[in-house]
Amino acid sequence: MNFKKRTLSALADMVCGNIQYFQYRTSSHITEFFQDCDTDYAHDGSTRRYWVAGVLEEILQLPHSNPVCPPDIFLAVIRNVMDKGDAQDGDPDRRMALEKLNVELSREGFEAYYDENDICYVRHIATNTIAATTQNPHRPLSKAEMERRDNLIEYIDKSSEDEIIGEVLLPLFRQLGFSRVTASGHKDKALEYGKDIWMKYVLPTQHVLYFGIQAKRGKLDASGSSKASTTNIAEIHNQVTMMLGHEIFDPEIGKKVLVDHAFIVAGGEITKSARNWLGGRLDATKRSQILFMDRDDILNLYVITSLPLPSRATQHPAVLDTNDCPF
Repeated sequence: MNFKKRTLSALADMVCGNIQYFQYRTSSHITEFFQDCDTDYAHDGSTRRYWVAGVLEEILQLPHSNPVCPPDIFLAVIRNVMDKGDAQDGDPDRRMALEKLNVELSREGFEAYYDENDICYVRHIATNTIAATTQNPHRPLSKAEMERRDNLIEYIDKSSEDEIIGEVLLPLFRQLGFSRVTASGHKDKALEYGKDIWMKYVLPTQHVLYFGIQAKRGKLDASGSSKASTTNIAEIHNQVTMMLGHEIFDPEIGKKVLVDHAFIVAGGEITKSARNWLGGRLDATKRSQILFMDRDDILNLYVITSLPLPSRATQHPAVLDTNDCPF
């Protein structure tokens, strides 16, 4: 990822504290700053702003998984330079510092903001993707994250299948680095071919993999017949088989392609019996093509990626028409 020289110079001045509302740092303090960012950079005694600008340029060239987001170390630099504990006279809430930072970041298509815990994050403006450091979704959650998780559970319990797709799954998979995330909608079942969402993922080698998602609001089980709150896994298996056998049109390349992998996503639990039943029906090839995500997977991923909760997460929202969304 490349930033303009003027942007790097301005960001370097903020790290050095050469401009108003940012903490002044001497040579040794700059070294400590980069140590706090979990790097080994040590100031060599040269002109501070030029040295820092060079380091930032080097950091931006580091490998990173999401092509629209800067590397994790760069995000740590932004987070540290905007630490609210470093507030200066005349700017106790760091609002003025944030404005100065966003003047520079907007030139590169990014925007910084504080979350409810006063941690500074960076958002890619065009895709609305939040640049967050890679985290383990199975790690223990903080108290604030548990509260967000509970609010999301309440929202999912009150929402329809289309609302979960439009308000939870679409933003989540975009945030995880998938592109062309498109909801089929449920108005015309004849055109859906068993998939609620299709999307693609660009590998670091620039090869493209296509994914389809079959989403269900409730629990998936292997009982003989479906109930109001459950869906039989055999029905999902048939829909996923249809998904893998039908082409989708990718307008970016102007041709039809097959889905490489399919996600089965449940707003409730995917029971052990359902997993065992499906595993027994898949041959060696299709086993690698079909992936599972249940309620806990969705909740944990949504919370640790720092996505904002749906705007109506604590009340029952109106029905969302996914065909009207710009995906």
